[in-house]
Order: sequence, then C-alpha cells, then structure tokens
Amino acid sequence: MDSSVAPVTIDNDHQNSSKVTTQKKSSRGGWNAAIFVIFVEMAERFAFYGLAGNLITYLTNNLGQPVATAAKNVNTWVGVSAIFPLLGAFIADSYLGRFKTILVASFIYFLGMVLLSLSVSVIPMHSRKAVFFTALYVLAIGEGGHKPCVQTFAADQFDESNPEEKAAKSSFFNWWYLGIVTGASVAIIVVIYLQDNVGWTAGFVVLAGSLAVALALFLIGIKRYRKQRPTGSPFTTLAQVFVAAAKKWRVSETHRGRGICYEDDRGGSHVQGQSKGCKLVRTKQFRFLDKAMIIDNKDALSKTRNPWRLCSLNQVEEVKLVLRLIPIWLGCLMFSAVITQLHTFFTKQGSTMLRSIGPHFQVPAAALQSLVGFTILIAVPVYDRLFVPIARKITGHTSGITMLQRIGIGLFVSILNMVVAGMVETARVNTARKHGLIDTPKAIVPMSVWWLLPQYVLTGIGDVFTIVGLQELFYDQMPEEMRSIGAAAYISVVGVGSFINTAIISVVQMVTSRHGNVWLGDNLNRAHLNYFYWVLAGLSAINLCFFMWIANGFVYKNVENDETSVGKELEMEDYLEVKV
Repeated sequence: MDSSVAPVTIDNDHQNSSKVTTQKKSSRGGWNAAIFVIFVEMAERFAFYGLAGNLITYLTNNLGQPVATAAKNVNTWVGVSAIFPLLGAFIADSYLGRFKTILVASFIYFLGMVLLSLSVSVIPMHSRKAVFFTALYVLAIGEGGHKPCVQTFAADQFDESNPEEKAAKSSFFNWWYLGIVTGASVAIIVVIYLQDNVGWTAGFVVLAGSLAVALALFLIGIKRYRKQRPTGSPFTTLAQVFVAAAKKWRVSETHRGRGICYEDDRGGSHVQGQSKGCKLVRTKQFRFLDKAMIIDNKDALSKTRNPWRLCSLNQVEEVKLVLRLIPIWLGCLMFSAVITQLHTFFTKQGSTMLRSIGPHFQVPAAALQSLVGFTILIAVPVYDRLFVPIARKITGHTSGITMLQRIGIGLFVSILNMVVAGMVETARVNTARKHGLIDTPKAIVPMSVWWLLPQYVLTGIGDVFTIVGLQELFYDQMPEEMRSIGAAAYISVVGVGSFINTAIISVVQMVTSRHGNVWLGDNLNRAHLNYFYWVLAGLSAINLCFFMWIANGFVYKNVENDETSVGKELEMEDYLEVKV
C-alpha cells in the first residue's frame, strides 16, 4: 500500500538483484514506450471528436430531433462515456491490469465504430435510429476501459525513483495533452468536412480506420512497456479503514509521550511509539480515521492481524488522500458544464452565421471546434516553456504554480468565457433583428462566424489550466494502486458536468416555458441563448468561490523516506493511546 513506490514493471524477479532491475529500467519504459501510447491516444481522440464534434448536426438534420433534445442527447452520451471509466478503472486495478484493459477496450471501441458506420449506410431507415444509439453506447463501453488506463499506463512508463525520468514526467502531462489535442483538432477539420461534404458513411469509415491503426500501434510497442499487475480491489482497503475506525470509536487521542502505531511489512514496523520507514507522513485532517491504526488489547493478544480491525498508517493516509480529492472533484463540475457548450450550442450558433472563405468554400460549423485545439497547441508550449519559468522565479515553486492554482485560473477563465459568449450571442440576435431575420431561423445572419473566435479561444485556455491541472492532480495525489481510479475520477468530472448541463437545460426550459418565451427554442433568433450563457456564468462564479474555499484548506501528499525525519515528524504529532 506504499503510494510512493515508483510505477515500474512488476515482474516475478522484480526484487532480485540490482543488476536485473537496472537492465529492465534501461530496456523498458521511458519516452521510448510512452510515445507509442501517446500515438494510440491521439488516434482514439481522433475517433471520439470526429464523432462528438458534429453529433448534434446528425441528430437534428438526419434524425430530425429538436435542438434542445439533441443537445441533451449529446450531453447524455458524453456523460455516460465519461462515467463508464469508473467501472473500467476498477476492473483494471482489481483484475485485468491496465495493459489488458486497454487492449480489450480498444477492440470494443473498434467494433462500436464499425456498427456506427453500418447504421448510417446499410441499415434500413426504420431501424437506423435504434442501431445508431446502440452503437453510440457500445462506444461508451469502449471509452470506459480506454480512458482511465491509457494516460496512467503512459505515465507509468516513467520511473519516479530515477531523477532523469522523474524530471521527464513533470512535462509529460503537458505534452500528453498536446498530443491528444492534435488528434482531436485534425478530426474536427478533416472528418467533419467529410461528413458535411462527402457523406456520413465516409466520415465514420475514416474514424473506424483510425481505431484499427490505434490497436496496431499499441501492439507494436508491446515489448517496450512496463506493466503493473492488478493489486486487488482498492475499495476493499478503503473500506477496511472506515470499518476499523468505527470499531474503535471509543479510543481517544492524548498528548502523552507514547503512541501506538501499526505498520505492515512494507511500512516498516509493528511497534509502539514509532513507525520506522513510514512513506506517507501522518496528517491531522480526518483524524477520526487514525483510530484504525491503534493497537488495542484485542489486537495485541491476537496472533494474526485482522485487516478489518487494524490498518497501517500508510493505509489510513491513503484513504485521507482520496477524501481530500472529493471536494476538488465537486468544485470542477461547473467547469465541465460550461465546456459542454462546445459540442452543442456553440456549433448551432455558428451554423446561423456567415462561414464563407472565398467564393466557393464554406467552413462547417462544427469545424470551428478546431480553434480550441489550435489554441491549446499554442498555449501548452507557451505555458511549459515561458509561463512556468517566469512563475518559478516569482513563487519558488518547481511547477511555477501549484496544481490547485492552475485549476482555479481555468475556472475563472470559464466564467469569462460564458460572459463573452453571451455578449456575442446578443450581438448576433440584434443583427438578425436589424435585417428582419428574427422569424427566419434557417436564414444566414449577416455576421461573420469569426465573432465566435474569443469564446473558442477562451475554452482552449481554460482547458490548458483546468483539464491538465486535474489530470496531474488526480494522478499525483491518488494512492499508486488507485491511479486508474484517479484518472477515471478526473474523467468523470466531464461526465457529471454534462449531466449537470442537461439538468440546467431542463430547468431553464421548464421555467421559461411557463412564461411563454422559451430560452432554448429551435429558432435561435427568437430564443435567449445569451441569457442561458449568463446563467452558466453566474453559477460558475458561485462554484469558483466554493473551489477557493476548498483549495485553501487542501493538504498535498507528503512522502517521507528519511527515517530520522519520520521520527521527528511523529514526535511532533499527538500520539494515540488506548484508555483502559
């Protein structure tokens, strides 16, 4: 349960001679292995955004769904795709391991895309809708196994005990995100153009081909990977701490000079008053859980340790790590509700505006999402090579700013994004009214689509701060055995945020329909999409205040390897004692 152990390959002879270990480190892992996984993720993101980016157009134009209904269906599918990774992560960490889970999920994902291609081509019209949605949720199952494991598996290729590889990992998350944004941006430009100008069948066949390439790339690098074996259900160890603490709820803490602390073999000792070799420093938050590691009379008389009565200090501290992340997770849900507009209402806005480039070329409305990718492609290197060094000189922090500060900046940008989007939408509606188009929803408003540029750019900047910050936080702060769960938890922020956005749409529709003026009607010129954006801005502002309050009390993981320092740390703590 030592979360400070570097994520290296766990082989049968892992702890044999140092010579064998050194040989494995030199022949496996590092960028030589991670680069294969990055390309796999780029191909998968190419497929996902090639579908998600223009899905609302297919639902409204081909399946005839109302705009609000189509937006909710897109949000629901994105949400389910982001919730399933929690199950996939559990399977990976408990049973299959990350490598096998990625392999199985990639195959399921490929089958789902093949079925989707068939649904828009050879499937009869009366069955097309059912098959189409079935294919969508087969893809969601594939996403469930793929998303939580790929990034973690790639990060596992860097040995944290190796200073050179640890330094490489500090930039890994930025460049990882840069890679997947490249895949998403290319999909938005190429695939959406094919869908709008050649046909949906051609577009989906290209997506299926990209997934076949991803699967092949993953198998090509098979001999270079460091692989971790599943460690069993991580939720069992979490439950053991809560049960053990509950059983000893009568135990109280004192300030006296002797303590009782249990440590398992990996933690160091099973002694009173000290904890040799503790890797995680004991913290003062959630102190009721500390009772789980007290050795009471019943434990002392027992010849074997009952894991449901006595837990190690490391185990207790790992549960605290998970508990600290829950409020942060809650504080980022509104951010996801905001960025969901990218696939829905931003696209519908663009479809009503002038999109001509030259006399013959018409920019697909959904292709504007590539502006987010281009923004990220520029912003990530600027952040990594310019912002971080400057901030480091000011703050003295190795990363320039903390992970929570990075996330908080992104949350602020999302508020600004909705304010700007509302102002642009107001200008668009006023232009439509000025030219007598208010009751002509399919007419093109004489206003350039490039007025939407600021909101797309702000979406990209917000992603660079909040999304990348969340990736790093949930990887770094989760116990090692739960890092796939951590990745799934970060991904589920997007999913639950999509559900929240769907709920907000439903509430707004219900409330405004009572007053006879629906905000999100099919005729955007008569609707009040600007008001909806400003509602999101207000909710996001409230959410930012909550996040800042939570972040102010957040305690980062503290790993201590020096035994002397551990002893000094424990001397400063309030020791635990059983009162007889």
